[in-house]
Amino acid sequence: MALKDALLPEYDQEMAVTRKVLERVPLAQADWKPHAKSMSLGQLASHIVSIPAWVGGIVNASSFDMSAGEHNAPPSYRTTRELLAAFDENVAGTRAVIDSKSDAEMMSPWSFRMGSKVLATMPKLRVFRSVLLNHVIHHRGQCSVYLRLRDVPVPSIYGPSADEAI
Repeated sequence: MALKDALLPEYDQEMAVTRKVLERVPLAQADWKPHAKSMSLGQLASHIVSIPAWVGGIVNASSFDMSAGEHNAPPSYRTTRELLAAFDENVAGTRAVIDSKSDAEMMSPWSFRMGSKVLATMPKLRVFRSVLLNHVIHHRGQCSVYLRLRDVPVPSIYGPSADEAI
């Protein structure tokens, strides 16, 4: 079995659940923060939307240099429709990139750099899992807490929530 055949069903499942959470984000309250050191609700949602778009740059390159100014702040969204359209586009693009890669490409090394200093090197597969999947899951969890604190019904994620059965 090709690696992508194991990765893509999990990716599809996690992105579908993430979309359910993003559908509930009240963008009218985008500036709300649970704490002064926290991202705002709008920043967090925008960050979640942007994460899948990073994968093409990871899988199609051998490294990323954090000092090169290649990272940009995610856009802010005025409507849920805009937010979900951007998420759907990023998810589809990443899925296509992963689907096009061979096992050898997914196992090739990728480095995270700060100028000439290499901070980490790992197989692109591991970057996909940690930078994309685990990172989205982490921030999706944060977002579900933000929803609860704003008294927005939390969707079922891996089982029923206090607001929604499976």
